[in-house]
Amino acid sequence: MRRRDFLLSTGAGIVGGAWLSGTLQQAFAAPAAPHVVWVENGEPADLLGAALKEMGGIGSYIARGDVVVVKPNIGWDRAPQFAATTNPDLVAAVVRQCLNAGAKTVKVFDRTCNNPLRCYANSQIEDRAKEAGAEVTQIRENRFVTKNINGEVVKEWQIYRDVLEADKVINLPIAKHHSLSRVTLGMKNMMGVLGGNRGDIHNNFAQKIVDINRAIPPTLTIIDAYRILTANGPVGGNLAHVKQTRTLVMSPCVVSADYLALDLFGLKIDDVGVLGEALKRGLNKYDLKSLNVKRVRLG
Repeated sequence: MRRRDFLLSTGAGIVGGAWLSGTLQQAFAAPAAPHVVWVENGEPADLLGAALKEMGGIGSYIARGDVVVVKPNIGWDRAPQFAATTNPDLVAAVVRQCLNAGAKTVKVFDRTCNNPLRCYANSQIEDRAKEAGAEVTQIRENRFVTKNINGEVVKEWQIYRDVLEADKVINLPIAKHHSLSRVTLGMKNMMGVLGGNRGDIHNNFAQKIVDINRAIPPTLTIIDAYRILTANGPVGGNLAHVKQTRTLVMSPCVVSADYLALDLFGLKIDDVGVLGEALKRGLNKYDLKSLNVKRVRLG
């Protein structure tokens, strides 16, 4: 039935026209984007594209002229197959998506734990991100500035200036085991933009991580689970501990992304202190009891 015939068949007149117009707008409106998306069985760029499609496209997050920070995990001197650092193909795909959306500049960096030259090179992130058009730099100590955090435990901390000045921040961790926090996902990945003695973070760890994430929330969290590290994290080094799951988790809420990613490891909220602390203090944008989850399997 054509729209004109539909209107006539309802008997809608002048009085009912406004009500009917509103009803039609609701009926034909695009469905709301899910709170978090899980995509599996694909290559990194395909996983990303499918997730963004469900979330309304990269334009829902990146605007023309934006300066964007893409924050992967480059912390360790490991090749990609060891799943200690973010998949370089995914980093490149995210950079391309941002530039295609009209971003002015896309910056990629991380404060590494091992030698930065070796980490940037052996992770293959530097080369892939540059090829995709990113500005890739190593951390410069003179670019940390003290920011008031006013958290429950952290009152102030040194944060990298480029993060504070960016229009958008895309948090791009790899999902892996961690000897202290059980897993390292989105919230913990933000440690890579902190200066000072990060060893101090490990006292009152959950509270401090939540304090930091409340002060510098990412625009979008994309968890790389193409390969995951199941043991001996965060450093890894044994291929026997690597599992290829070919999965990606995405959400504008870092807590929701981390929560769904627990499924990769068979963990619950009570197993991960950081997640429990985040929920207790209301860092989550969505109620996890009614979380709108979209699962997609490619192929």
